[in-house]
Amino acid sequence: MRRFVWGWMFLLAIIAIGCGYKPTALYTKKSLGDRIYAKVETSLEDPQNSLLIQDAVNEAVINKFHSKLVARKDADTVIDLQIRSVIFRPIAFDQNGYVTAYKTLVKLQSEITRRDKPKETVITEGDYDFNIQTLSVISDTKRFNAIKEASQKAIDALISRVSIGGMQL
Repeated sequence: MRRFVWGWMFLLAIIAIGCGYKPTALYTKKSLGDRIYAKVETSLEDPQNSLLIQDAVNEAVINKFHSKLVARKDADTVIDLQIRSVIFRPIAFDQNGYVTAYKTLVKLQSEITRRDKPKETVITEGDYDFNIQTLSVISDTKRFNAIKEASQKAIDALISRVSIGGMQL
């Protein structure tokens, strides 16, 4: 009986090793390199959004790309991000016609410059839904949180596109 259990465990281990699973970060690192410079162009209309997105990008480079943030001159890859648009759309109404929920849409344009490849432009979008109290306006806290969450989703979409490029290398 003991041999039978060990045999099954050995077979499962061989199958798990043989499936070829590799995490997304491996492909992203292969595509972007180990040292990244990321900059978000500051929007004069809404500089707070630019800072929120810069923080989200820095967090993604460290935690999701598993790379280091470096100065522009030392970077293997330069990522220049620009906010294309931030839109708040009403998506739910109460029985009197007042807005009770919004969808935030953030569109980012990323220009990725690698040392050995031509510049690549990628446009990604992220969205986030949130509720508000009836007859109230969107508070700054809810607005910033919605923009941050939607930006995170747009950055996640960028990571997906970059990792697909790394798989093709």
